[in-house]
Amino acid sequence: MRAIITGIGHYVPEKRLTNKELEMMVQTDNDWIVSRTGIKERRILDKDKGTSFMATKAAQVVLEQRNISPEELELIIVATSTPDMLVPNTAALVQKELNAKYCWGFDINSACSGFICALATAAQFIETGRHKNVMVIGADKMSSITDYEDRNTCILFGDAAGAVLLESSKKKECGIQDFILHLDGSGDKYLKMEGGGSLCPASHETVDKKMHYVYQDGKNVYKYAVTGMADVTIDIMKKNNLTGKNIKLFIPHQANYRIIDAITKKLNLDQDQVVINIDKYGNTTAATIPLAMSEAYQNGRMKRDDWIVIAAFGGGFTWGSLLLKWAMN
Repeated sequence: MRAIITGIGHYVPEKRLTNKELEMMVQTDNDWIVSRTGIKERRILDKDKGTSFMATKAAQVVLEQRNISPEELELIIVATSTPDMLVPNTAALVQKELNAKYCWGFDINSACSGFICALATAAQFIETGRHKNVMVIGADKMSSITDYEDRNTCILFGDAAGAVLLESSKKKECGIQDFILHLDGSGDKYLKMEGGGSLCPASHETVDKKMHYVYQDGKNVYKYAVTGMADVTIDIMKKNNLTGKNIKLFIPHQANYRIIDAITKKLNLDQDQVVINIDKYGNTTAATIPLAMSEAYQNGRMKRDDWIVIAAFGGGFTWGSLLLKWAMN
């Protein structure tokens, strides 16, 4: 059996946070932000809503598109670094809101690589015959862990969710063909959020030290991200006897336009082969790839039998790529 994508959708909050608005919040300016990141605005979810709200909305789009009932779902996997709460998991909250009462689910936290890890994991349940369909969601409310007094990070992040439905197919030439995933724990010092876990549970001290906000060493993350994402994408193409000319679309994690541009050049891809929407949404962490993929599909950029490569790099360090042949019309 092969796992194929049969439905895709996304959700972004209505509220926009523009660079001009950030100029009034922190010492920065529009030209500086655009030149260094490519970001012009990002979406911000209401404070009284959590990641599960966006995840549910994206899943509902997919169910409606596919015209199936939530009761038909067998498994929900949510990739997120910003769960509504530590317990229960976000998948449980999504299941409740969807009324998908016959499925089970869990969360995956692989930072910005979360969606690729979740998609690869879901494919295994399909290929072994354990499940016939799996809802895979990438969603993050990064505004909830962003320090809007830190100009190095507050310009980067936004909130969004994207989702796909995986189903089983006997046509092995379609669907998810391969994936390569990596982990290097020595990168923990460059991209992290220290507060809130079992090592540093919430206290007056952790709050005062701003340990509940994401920290990023931008220069080191940039260096590792360009090399990691480019190398793993080259590896998966070589492994499957493909070149850049065979690839219809490369959908990279939307962390920084300069990173995407550097990877595009390393892969010798044309600009029209690369999906970029970071200017509208910023870095939405686990949501960037399904959001970009959903928009590309809506805009007619992916057709049946097109080769698609996705790649991401995130905290941990985590990074990976996944190769699929598009199965939807």
